[in-house]
Amino acid sequence: MQKTTGLLAASLIKLKNLQLTGKLVSEELMLGIHASKRSGIGVEFEQYRHYEPGDDPKRIDWKLFARTDKHLVRESSTESDRQIRFVLDLSGSMNYAEDGVSRLQYAQILLASLAYLCYIQNDQMSLYGLKEGRVETISGTGSASSARQAFQKILVGLEKTTAAGPWQTSGLHNAEFQSKKKEQLIFVSDLLQAENEWLSWIRSLAGPYREIVIFQILGDQEADFDLKGFYRFKDLESGREIELDADSVALQYRASMETYLSDLKTALQIPHVRFVRARMSEPIGMVLKAFLTRRKG
Repeated sequence: MQKTTGLLAASLIKLKNLQLTGKLVSEELMLGIHASKRSGIGVEFEQYRHYEPGDDPKRIDWKLFARTDKHLVRESSTESDRQIRFVLDLSGSMNYAEDGVSRLQYAQILLASLAYLCYIQNDQMSLYGLKEGRVETISGTGSASSARQAFQKILVGLEKTTAAGPWQTSGLHNAEFQSKKKEQLIFVSDLLQAENEWLSWIRSLAGPYREIVIFQILGDQEADFDLKGFYRFKDLESGREIELDADSVALQYRASMETYLSDLKTALQIPHVRFVRARMSEPIGMVLKAFLTRRKG
């Protein structure tokens, strides 16, 4: 198996600084993407190119030069007035962890990276949490707020988030999500559902005015279940525990998971919804790059 390159979440978590990790992932991502137009998440990338005689030296990204030793000029772009809403699943299953990385930590870094990209493009952005059947505004947006202020508020909000309890969508309402203004909702979750609670909520929001981008984050063992011997399994939402021989349930588990993931992908092939599935073992920059550079086929 070929080893992927890029900054792994485990390494980024050790930095203990969401602003720095988001910036590192974003700048790594921008250097690897040559297309400068909008890529479908409301973020318009500025194209980097090498400095040429006649260019204004002020346009050189000197911070990037300090890291790369390259004189790179940032191409001009049109500012965005699109509203970006980040929505983070905060149910208990987001505490699931593999190899020292929890799903919540992975999601925090992914959203911090996207928020940094929005910040450099002056996008309007806000952050919401989904917890115990409620939509919670973590960091709203106001006309007086600058992109920098919005970015800093989102980072503070992300750092304070905690995950706990079950998720249910019965009676879920949020006035801010009823806007008729063009906007984009970027949703990060495991999308593991007892019935169709996540699908029902997503379908109720998708429409001509609102594009939804969904990042489903899974662990390798959740998807592959490559375990042997006796284990104590704990439901992170209800707290219930059960001891099982992994070998005796492996085949049934993998078959059920394969069916569920396949059915979910099919169910999300609806207008105004884009779906991305990622593993917690994958570098976040690689996940975002693959998504942003995907072309219409």
